[in-house]
Amino acid sequence: MISTKKLLKMARKWQKIAAASRKRIAWPRPVADKGHFVVYTTDGRRFIIPLAYLKSEIFIELFRIAEEEFGLTSSGPITLPCDSSFMEYAISMIQRRVAEDLEKALIMSLASCRYSSVSHEHQDQTNSHLLISSF
Repeated sequence: MISTKKLLKMARKWQKIAAASRKRIAWPRPVADKGHFVVYTTDGRRFIIPLAYLKSEIFIELFRIAEEEFGLTSSGPITLPCDSSFMEYAISMIQRRVAEDLEKALIMSLASCRYSSVSHEHQDQTNSHLLISSF
């Protein structure tokens, strides 16, 4: 049988350990480190990007499309018009310093996906208009 004194000592020890582990939980910081900026993708994932990547044609095009889609907001996070898997792939391409033609191909695929989704939305609206007017 464990004595009361020893039981209290163990309980205090576990409380200290639990309190210490709670203090170590790190939440994402709202501000990026020096030399970096934060962007979000359409699926809500947060990316911390080095400022040097702003020179990349991929990011220039992503920002241009984001401005067209979402407009320029002075408050709130920067959201780019792609999902997290596309962003991870784009970052890996920039890190590997791939050839310009591969960057352009990625940009073209982004533009074509965007165009096809816009034309698909337009086609859906046209089809629904035809259904309504046929009654």
